[in-house]
Amino acid sequence: MLPLSLALPAQGASQWLTALALNAVLIALAQRAPLLTPAGWVHAGILGTVLWGSLGWRGWLAVVAYLALGSAVTKVGFKAKQASGLAEARGGRRGPENVWGSALVAAILAGLTPLAGARAALLLMGFAASLAAKLADTFGSEIGKRWGRRTVLITTLRPVPRGTEGAISLEGTAASVLGSALMAAVMAGLGVIETPQALALVTAVGVVATLVESLIGASLQSRLPWLTNEAVNALQTLVAALLAMGLAQRVPGAL
Repeated sequence: MLPLSLALPAQGASQWLTALALNAVLIALAQRAPLLTPAGWVHAGILGTVLWGSLGWRGWLAVVAYLALGSAVTKVGFKAKQASGLAEARGGRRGPENVWGSALVAAILAGLTPLAGARAALLLMGFAASLAAKLADTFGSEIGKRWGRRTVLITTLRPVPRGTEGAISLEGTAASVLGSALMAAVMAGLGVIETPQALALVTAVGVVATLVESLIGASLQSRLPWLTNEAVNALQTLVAALLAMGLAQRVPGAL
């Protein structure tokens, strides 16, 4: 299978119409799955259309894998998290704000990739890293809230209750590494990234961006009313994408 950067589909109205039709059918069939709210499914369909229209089925499948893995880890220990008041709202179902907070950066990079020519691989590196970072955050948060034994604030290392913005734990951090590595492996399997160096870079950047997200949560989120969880998520994915694209040009074999 060719790497995605070498096998981008020819852009045209027919491809975008196909993307729209396929996503409309798929979203209609998936409405009952307990992953998203009804509005969330509509926005997921818009996102899916952008991804399929820009990158073809492999770009689309990358985000489906992210959604499936993120939803699965959210359900792990859900009753215990619910009992302690730490579970995601709406039974773990994501809404439109969650869809775009997690994937807006990925969607923008996907849309630009077919126009990038020889720089397509660089944008795909950012695409992969943005989703690896988000899955790392989801894994770290969900596992940390359930099994984190000693939770500390990242800025002071003082103990804080589980679920505190900016809190980290050893268990949660290990889960972040796992989540980032899983998403990087998915990207490699789909041909979005092409080399072992790229896989390692995307994994590392995903973890670093998750720690940056914790720093933002601990130091800025309570001071800035507009800095919602979704805005922090978008900033995290942007940091991951920019960091990956910057480092990829300096790491031999990453591109």
